[in-house]
Amino acid sequence: GSLNQALANRETITARAERLQALQATVRGLVQDFSQLAPRPVRDPLGGDHIPALLGAPSQATLTRGGWMNPAGVPRATLQRVRYVLEDRKLYREQWAVLDATLAPLPVRRLLLDGVRAFSLRYKNDGRTWQTDWPPPASSGTRTEQELRWRPIAVEVTLALEDWRTIVRLVEVPG
Repeated sequence: GSLNQALANRETITARAERLQALQATVRGLVQDFSQLAPRPVRDPLGGDHIPALLGAPSQATLTRGGWMNPAGVPRATLQRVRYVLEDRKLYREQWAVLDATLAPLPVRRLLLDGVRAFSLRYKNDGRTWQTDWPPPASSGTRTEQELRWRPIAVEVTLALEDWRTIVRLVEVPG
């Protein structure tokens, strides 16, 4: 009986340690992506209009980030387009191989964390006001080049997990 209990405890501890590692990796990835937010808008898949460098809603965000590692020396940009989205209580990170995508390339999707009750984002503008969508509404009918490149000064990431309490992380955006 003692041996069975010890083995069960070991499995429980291992599962909790794996969950903690997944949570830490997810938060670290979010922080790295938002802290390396690049002011580079992208073209829409049809090649017409531009999409802002950061396109954020309360429960998902698509952004251009810098610092994409290239240890193999493959000819490509150091900027990368990524998206965070919550679907069916699972938080995913999607990444594209090119910035100005056409209709052909699909993003590479990776599961970051499961058991997520809620994933929310807030964006602080340069007037020190929090808002749930980014970018703010355009001053005119179409966005200017400056408005497409505009970044918040901070992003608040909130993760509500089924097995943990709510985790809030504030990320400063340089620039």
